[in-house]
Amino acid sequence: MFNRIKEDIQMVLEQDPAAPQWYTVLLTYSGLHAIWWYYISSFFQRRGFKFIARSISQIARWITGVEIHPGATIGKRLFIDHGMGVVIGETTIIGDDVTIYQGVTLGGTGKESGKRHPTLGNHVLVAAGAKVLGSIEIGDCVNIGANSVVLKDVPSHSTVVGIPGRVVKHKGARVNIDKDFNHNNLPDPIYEKLKELERHIDQVKNKEIEDDYII
Repeated sequence: MFNRIKEDIQMVLEQDPAAPQWYTVLLTYSGLHAIWWYYISSFFQRRGFKFIARSISQIARWITGVEIHPGATIGKRLFIDHGMGVVIGETTIIGDDVTIYQGVTLGGTGKESGKRHPTLGNHVLVAAGAKVLGSIEIGDCVNIGANSVVLKDVPSHSTVVGIPGRVVKHKGARVNIDKDFNHNNLPDPIYEKLKELERHIDQVKNKEIEDDYII
């Protein structure tokens, strides 16, 4: 456990320019504190002490604002940036080197039993306010845009935006989650559809004008 804590701190120092010293990360990063509480609650969960595990996770929620069910499976170097309002459900599986921002929900749809929550691959980035719901699979190196609602599987090396989530980039230039993913510069599928409709209306109007001229 202590090795994982050391690894988590080092990961934040490498990724976050606002974290200049290790002790700043250790003392002030609530997202990491939530993960460390999860290590403890998961320890009791795996040994059958579910009430103790759930109690610890609730205490962590009060302290950090992040709710991680002790039954979730989390890989190495998960980075919960800012963290407030993050919810990670019981049957969620998260791979290695995943980044999650504030307000993210990895939850269920309320219509499933058994495996009810999503599975995230490695090097996934979930931007602020996004919801990933149901027993779906998110591939490796996927970027999920802010406030997106993802309800279907997403293939690896994709970018997803919108409500419901829609793949707008897939197997193009490989996404670098540290440098190339700009939250404020994502394509908007609704806007694109509106522009397409506007172009179609212009074409119809131009054709009507041409027909009137011929007559």
